[in-house]
Amino acid sequence: MPGGRLTQQERQQIALGLADSLPYAEIARRLDRPTSTITREVMRNGGPTAYRADLAHRATERRAHRRRPATSRGAESVPQPHGRDAEAVAEYEETLTTVLMASGLPKMTARVLTCLFTTDAGSLTASQLAQRLQVSPASISKAIAFLESQSLVRRERDERRRDRYVVDDELFYQATIASARSNDQLVETARQGVAILGPHTPAATRLENIARFLDFISESITRAAEQAREVLHTKPETTSNGTAQPSPAHG
Repeated sequence: MPGGRLTQQERQQIALGLADSLPYAEIARRLDRPTSTITREVMRNGGPTAYRADLAHRATERRAHRRRPATSRGAESVPQPHGRDAEAVAEYEETLTTVLMASGLPKMTARVLTCLFTTDAGSLTASQLAQRLQVSPASISKAIAFLESQSLVRRERDERRRDRYVVDDELFYQATIASARSNDQLVETARQGVAILGPHTPAATRLENIARFLDFISESITRAAEQAREVLHTKPETTSNGTAQPSPAHG
């Protein structure tokens, strides 16, 4: 499988594949590239509907030129545990950040969350985040405030009285429940409109259908989250041949 940067010709093939509504995996197969490479390339250059090969190529060249000195410094400042490939880790972190941005997170917020997700401890201080991302403490503070408002991280004090920002098993469950419940006010307001606009009118029917739809979605998400909650507590379990297999945590 070829490595290195995508060529301009490959980017043109990606654009053609997107125009034909091909899935990323199929485009990757035709180019003999990893699917993650295609996903990252498309999502950081406008997404599937706005991707343009020439613009993507120029943007990548500009990014590579700007970050070359910083990248070498960053690789030295963050040693990789467990024998991980530093280049592969950096590439994966960029992919995850891009996908989080595509889900609606601001760029710095996505970068902070990626750092926390890919740290074995699942927690970092503000100064550690600022050092890893090479940004100001103010940028970290703003991103953390947003993540806390979405119940995606929690704050705790360590033994040195420093704030640490933590991602853990329960936070993702809680964020899912909070997201499902965020529709409650819209449901209530829609049903207020039904009474005001008059039952059996087209406008009232539209609002009632919206309320019923959101009610059903919220209930389904909440029920699924409750049923799947144990998955978030799965811990790696080493088998007799030394490989790790997921197993539910108990206790």
